[in-house]
Amino acid sequence: MTHPKPEPASTPAAPRPWRPRPLRVACIALATACVAAATPAPAAPRPAAAPIEGVINRIIDGDSLMLQPAGKAPIEVRLRDMDAPEICQPHGPEAKKALEQLALGKTARLTVSARDQFGRSVGLVMVDGQSLSKQMVAEGHAWSSRGRYDRGPLMKEERMAIALRRGIHATQGAVMPKDFRKTNGPCK
Repeated sequence: MTHPKPEPASTPAAPRPWRPRPLRVACIALATACVAAATPAPAAPRPAAAPIEGVINRIIDGDSLMLQPAGKAPIEVRLRDMDAPEICQPHGPEAKKALEQLALGKTARLTVSARDQFGRSVGLVMVDGQSLSKQMVAEGHAWSSRGRYDRGPLMKEERMAIALRRGIHATQGAVMPKDFRKTNGPCK
């Protein structure tokens, strides 16, 4: 009598390598075409605005001024990358005076980067090759402008002004302009 041989233990089948099937290939091609058609073409980069040269003929407050280009209408400018105290806020008049000493009556170069909600040109203003924003923050007359997720582009200068107790950082309790406006409203 012969006994049947026991069957060897079955081993799991090795996974089959993925092979594209005609229907799958067609679906992938269609999806790729749809995405490509729905994606707008990248906009051509806007050329950088040409710098505007003129004389600073008026200081409005610690971060706003009037630039008078030769033969053109004056431009109201909000200095980029910084926020100075409001004129009615403690140290506001001092910030205005500091900006007057740095810039009033001097030739400046403005590179506009935006417009604010008041219609002012927002930009980088250079006097004697130096950024007015950087100087104001470094001397403690303004804060580096804050973003939602960062401390601002002039944070290094602000930290140095705090460490050296310059300007608004000379005493405790300096309030940033946005916080001042929340509790006191705008200056009148």
